[in-house]
Amino acid sequence: MNRRDFFLSTAAAGVGAAVLGNALPATAESLDKTPEAKLRLACYWGGLFPAENDQDRIQKMLDMGFEGIELSGDGGGVKDKKQLFEDAGLEVCSLCFGSCGGAIVSEDPSKRQGGIDALKRALENAHYFGAKCVVYVPAFNGQTKLEHLEIRKILLDTLPALGEFAVQCNTHITLEPLNRGEAWFLRQVADGAQIARECNSEGIGVLGDFYHMTTEEPSDMGAFLSGGKYLKHVHLGNGPQPPRRTLPGQDDRPFVDGFRGLKYIGYNRFCSFECGVAGDDKLAEVKKSIAFLRREWDKAEV
Repeated sequence: MNRRDFFLSTAAAGVGAAVLGNALPATAESLDKTPEAKLRLACYWGGLFPAENDQDRIQKMLDMGFEGIELSGDGGGVKDKKQLFEDAGLEVCSLCFGSCGGAIVSEDPSKRQGGIDALKRALENAHYFGAKCVVYVPAFNGQTKLEHLEIRKILLDTLPALGEFAVQCNTHITLEPLNRGEAWFLRQVADGAQIARECNSEGIGVLGDFYHMTTEEPSDMGAFLSGGKYLKHVHLGNGPQPPRRTLPGQDDRPFVDGFRGLKYIGYNRFCSFECGVAGDDKLAEVKKSIAFLRREWDKAEV
């Protein structure tokens, strides 16, 4: 039995908690206490489809059923739009901070404090917007010369205090695993969840990105189960085959397996589009993708 089949069979049998650190409820009684999973969709502000102005973009988002907005960087460039988002009832769910050039885990100790300070500013901006998630990548390929164990030690020495700062800001530092073409350190959801566990801070979590998971995970469901309570955000995108990283439904990549995992853990945070759009009529393609995702969600029975 391969690992994908193992995860599927153990989940169906209800014994996943024994092998995945209580990611699955162990008893029928605890199953009743699992939060109700919901598919809540978000996308980058100014991202997926054309619009004439801010109001037009917001109206299109509302018409398609989007509930959230993801901001790039530390979000500081659009702080003046906070009231606009609130008036529309759209929640800023996350800031995609990135890696700050790998500064926090740089081989040059003099660069690390600058990365810490930049991440703190992003956390403060997340508090300003009410965003529950600041997406952090320790380092992309080529951004640090340190080896895995050295990077891990720096993170375990640094993230607990930053996690407590995140708690004060009512948000989370959310580690994003990437595929090996973008980063060799931190490539699976379980790795990020383990770092969060060892940090022992409510302010540290992990993200699962369907695009990266296509390369690095043997099972979408297994990945989300391994994230368990530490899973704070999800990115949506199809696989690496051309056209790579476009809308869900624009290739043959299924999402049922992953959605089943999200339902098992009672995931009710946001799933945000982080991808491009193939085709000339981008708005029509986004609508088709949303319909595809909702069908996949409905098929993901648990």
